[in-house]
Amino acid sequence: MKRLLLSALLLAGLSLSAFAAQHACPDLAVAKQVNACPTEEELKHTYSGFCSDDKKVYGGETDNCMRYADYRAMKNNALWESADGAFDGYVSCDLPKAKLQAMKATGMKVEKQGTITKLVCSYPNGIRFTLRTKGACKVDDDKACAANAAACRATCD
Repeated sequence: MKRLLLSALLLAGLSLSAFAAQHACPDLAVAKQVNACPTEEELKHTYSGFCSDDKKVYGGETDNCMRYADYRAMKNNALWESADGAFDGYVSCDLPKAKLQAMKATGMKVEKQGTITKLVCSYPNGIRFTLRTKGACKVDDDKACAANAAACRATCD
């Protein structure tokens, strides 16, 4: 009976740890662009529609409408994802692919958004790649991560 109970506890412990996964920031050298960049025509068309929407104007949501260049900077981006598809992020279409793919992570942090946990990897130029999960995540060693972003690892349920 003791063996059976011990075996059951051991298996339960193994099965719980099997659900935990360790994550590192993705290597952008092998990241893939998911959708196409908008054309200049599309950007100009959506600028006219977005910035002339009275509801947005009266709601004070048109900060980027003062100049087309501001709107273009906000909207001229494409979705990219890590090689395994776990992380994704929006990247400016003005950034050359080779420059993006040469970038190294500068940090990792965990954020909560309602019931979603976000594991966020930061890169130069304000680029962020995010893994979203309903489980909990924790950066394994905050001090080592702060000292060397390449050492950042997180465990998520």
